[in-house]
Amino acid sequence: MSTKDYLEKDYYAVLGVPKNATPEDIKKAYRKLARQYHPDANPGNKEAEEKFKGVSEAYDVLSDAKRRKEYDEARTLFGSAAGGFAGTGGHRGGGFNFDLGDLFSGGTGGSGDRIGDLFGGLFNRGGGARTTTTSRPRRGQDIESEVTLAFGEAVDGTTVSLRLTTAAACPACSGTGAKAGTTPRVCPTCEGTGAASRNLGNFAFSEPCRDCRGRGLLVDDPCPVCEGSGRGKSTRTIQARIPAGVGDGQRIRIKGKGAPGESGGPAGDLYVLVHVKPHRVFGRSGENLTVNVPVTFPEAALGAEIKVPTLKGMPVTLRIPEGTPNGRTFRVRGRGTARKDGTKGDLLVTVQVAVPQHLDDKARSALEEFRDATEGPDLREELIKQARSE
Repeated sequence: MSTKDYLEKDYYAVLGVPKNATPEDIKKAYRKLARQYHPDANPGNKEAEEKFKGVSEAYDVLSDAKRRKEYDEARTLFGSAAGGFAGTGGHRGGGFNFDLGDLFSGGTGGSGDRIGDLFGGLFNRGGGARTTTTSRPRRGQDIESEVTLAFGEAVDGTTVSLRLTTAAACPACSGTGAKAGTTPRVCPTCEGTGAASRNLGNFAFSEPCRDCRGRGLLVDDPCPVCEGSGRGKSTRTIQARIPAGVGDGQRIRIKGKGAPGESGGPAGDLYVLVHVKPHRVFGRSGENLTVNVPVTFPEAALGAEIKVPTLKGMPVTLRIPEGTPNGRTFRVRGRGTARKDGTKGDLLVTVQVAVPQHLDDKARSALEEFRDATEGPDLREELIKQARSE
């Protein structure tokens, strides 16, 4: 890919994010598109494969703060100001004269040095012109996996086994891309550097060699397993630690457990999407556990001490004051989920007054006496007045 093509690509549009997108927005957009167009999800779909490559290329630049800044500056200089590349010493539209030769012919400390440094950083090939380098290391792709935990496992934390399938060196050719018994040869065009100099008149840009596609090697007899790509699939099982207090739908990042890098680059990261099974008794509210506890009307009216269940522990005694209304929530400290600082959240206990479904004669008579003894103004009279006044 030439420098011209590189700068004319709108990586923000590829990822579908604005130019002022945050790193989190960029990562979120990339992960969504990578899952959508990943070759494993679209076997044999060349269009999806090309889109996947474009998304990965855009993320490689925009996820790196330094390269993103250089890319933005370069597009401002050569894209917006000039309306695109004009060729050597030429113009292009809008009445704006843009001489690339003038830009790069300056002396020490001039604009030529500044822009040379800019593009040297952007393409990771240093500041000099007419140079060739080896292929730069590439970070491996991030991958995702999913795990389903029991409620208690999510609260306490646990270690799970994950079976992962990632891209790796082809096992048949050990990543060379050549058929067994043969070896690749050094590319005569780039002399094994993987890069070639593109002469644009007064200056030159280094770009991936077109003959070897940046590998520095040519394969005359390709491996039948990977078809000369040198890449295959690797299946492995890892032990992943899920921290205490993880919530349903949360993603856990495990650094360096993604796909292997290329040319000595670091491995990508593994993101584990956690699903938590609901509990029959307890719920979650952030770092707190929740539980609904039934109480009788006499307990709510007169006050009482009741037993409250805890997760994986003995019940605790909770004092309910007299006159407790239905739905009131009490807090039992230190009986929730684990926090990052090692402390625990609380257990939130909501009381629910249980209304008896069947009454015998004695109970009915007692309730009628209670009704007569506490008879007073209609509790709903004021409510009805307010409804009519609206």
